Amino acid sequence: MRSWLTILLLLIVACVSGEERDSVMVGIPAEKADTLSKPREIGAIRRTIRGFDRLHKEYIEPQHYEFTVMMQLTRTFESFGLNGNDQSFTLAPDGTMKIGPYFGWRWFFLGYTFDISHIGFSQSGLKKEIDLSIYSSQIGVDLYYRRSGSDYKIRDVKLGGGIDGSRFEGMPFAGVKVGITGANAYYIFNHGHFSYPAAFSQSTCQKVSCGSWMAGAGYSQNTLDLDFQKLRDALEDRLSSEEEMELDSGLMFRDIKYTDFNLSGGYAYNWVFAKNWLFCASAQMALAYKTSYGKTADERKGFDFSKVNLDGIGRFGLVYNNTRWYAGLSVIVRTNNYHTSRFVANNVFGSMNGYIGYNFGLKKKYREAKK
Repeated sequence: MRSWLTILLLLIVACVSGEERDSVMVGIPAEKADTLSKPREIGAIRRTIRGFDRLHKEYIEPQHYEFTVMMQLTRTFESFGLNGNDQSFTLAPDGTMKIGPYFGWRWFFLGYTFDISHIGFSQSGLKKEIDLSIYSSQIGVDLYYRRSGSDYKIRDVKLGGGIDGSRFEGMPFAGVKVGITGANAYYIFNHGHFSYPAAFSQSTCQKVSCGSWMAGAGYSQNTLDLDFQKLRDALEDRLSSEEEMELDSGLMFRDIKYTDFNLSGGYAYNWVFAKNWLFCASAQMALAYKTSYGKTADERKGFDFSKVNLDGIGRFGLVYNNTRWYAGLSVIVRTNNYHTSRFVANNVFGSMNGYIGYNFGLKKKYREAKK
């Protein structure tokens, strides 16, 4: 379920993005004129914010309705790769499947999803995640919070020394924890003709194929904890008495915490290949400056690093929307990389959503246009 912080953020957006209503005030005394300056200033700010959603109607059809209901099925996935000087590991949990209803009013969207892949099982040790994206015509914002659970499995191993890594595939390993908390904001240059909401929030309809360049910035805090002793013991349990293995010294660390400042750029394209149909592909690459402190196996020594790494995010969407009914699929994939002289780590995570929804409550101007 979405957290109270998510709900609060959406409420704020809903309030500042609501339709402006004109009022007429008659007989205001001159001595009270100064009291109107603040409301007028607020109105100017509101008009500026609403300008973020200005669009050209020959390219984009605005939302016709006040309300929407939707059912969504979400599949999450994650993969974590760790490479030392001579050895490498790929770990990934089994994907989770969630389903639930959503209700929307203008920008305010609230829902609850059930984890159907763990019904009847304890949720202890499972991952925690909040992934919120806000799409307007001009500016987009991504907020995310992820804490991995204890349900990782070894998917691929290269140990060297002639050891067959396939014997370890599928072996559970609870000795790694990955966490990330962050936010990204980006600007869409061709916002009057290209609509991100048409592809990912179904609040508009793209009428003519079009693309746009994007640029943004972001910040995140990251943690990586590895119990290398548990990893060594787990691997040795499956070795024969004749085989010997030494864990790469580059992988013998306890934990790392680092901050990430990034500047990103990319391109997105909406392809309208048939009436009411849309396919969107988007890619953003980020130059990330990462500063970190971690503990080695010795724990008496520490190492610091400040490096520039390349991260990325890809979005893909297939949508049918006739303004009343809509349905589609979307995929969002993120990569987070960090490098040191001792090891290289890569975390890939994302989600795939399938949904069907219905809009209702025709807006006033569209009701009047029908008369």
